[in-house]
Amino acid sequence: MLTSSNTPLDIDLLVLPETNLILIASVIEPLRGANRISGAEIYRWRLFTPDGSPVETTSHIPVPASGAFKPTDSAPLFVLASYNWRRSATQVLKMQISQAARYRSMVAGIESGSWLLAEASLLDNVSAAVHWEDFDDFALAYPQVRAVKDRFVIDGKRITTAGSLPTVDLMLEIIRRRQGYSLALEVSRLFIYEPANTQSAVELSPSTAGLRMRDPRVAQAVRLMEENIEQPLILTRLARRIGLSARHLQALFQESIGAPPHVHYLALRLNAARRKVIETKESFAEIAAATGFNSASAFSRSYRASFSESPSGTRRRLRGRSMAAAEPT
Repeated sequence: MLTSSNTPLDIDLLVLPETNLILIASVIEPLRGANRISGAEIYRWRLFTPDGSPVETTSHIPVPASGAFKPTDSAPLFVLASYNWRRSATQVLKMQISQAARYRSMVAGIESGSWLLAEASLLDNVSAAVHWEDFDDFALAYPQVRAVKDRFVIDGKRITTAGSLPTVDLMLEIIRRRQGYSLALEVSRLFIYEPANTQSAVELSPSTAGLRMRDPRVAQAVRLMEENIEQPLILTRLARRIGLSARHLQALFQESIGAPPHVHYLALRLNAARRKVIETKESFAEIAAATGFNSASAFSRSYRASFSESPSGTRRRLRGRSMAAAEPT
């Protein structure tokens, strides 16, 4: 699940009553976005409830289920819960979740789902993220679990998240590990959830949306990158424009977004190129020139390394899908 692959990944969601609608969306929407941007069904998901009935969310919008939860399926399991999870934590359900760990490659506790995993003894001697409101109570209730104040934690075959937006972070990390930084960056651009006190709406550019820029100098560097796609700035010049050394800028990038400047810059350029490949009829030489590559062949090599297919392969695949959709049924 967490290694590089373009094989479609199936994920099962066990949704408990009184789960926040935004929590469900935090799992599904990044996956949907990855499918749309990649032009392929690389993620699939099914929603289950303890009894198979539609589950009532906290916003009183019922969410339909594919059926009752079955622990013996093989897909990774995400257990989603928000409020009053104890009402659903029957002995039968806890036994089912415990049993699921024998069959599933990964089990994740999403927000209050972490409590369910702890109740099922699936977090013993494991580091786990917990919602900040519940941290002290959780740590007291489960001393055998290493509760940590992180947004999400991946520890072996267990995943935990501390809330809705940390869950978006988790899903972006899964996409990054499976399909690479470029796709994860492009999916993150679909979600603007930067805290209002760190950047104004005017300052937010599409490239910084969804990325928690801990340092305004990193945000400034990213904006300069986006403004200089056709003629990329070398690192020393980029750093000089911000008033830093190249080494200092590299360290800030690694600390802020977990990637060095050249990786982020290349991802921006390749994503711009991919949009042109998909949305225009420009030649690959024209696209290469517009996104800062020295030649069409250099562009093609970088594109293939990032997206696991050539630019012509992308166009051919999407053209085939369009033709299939246009055929009469």
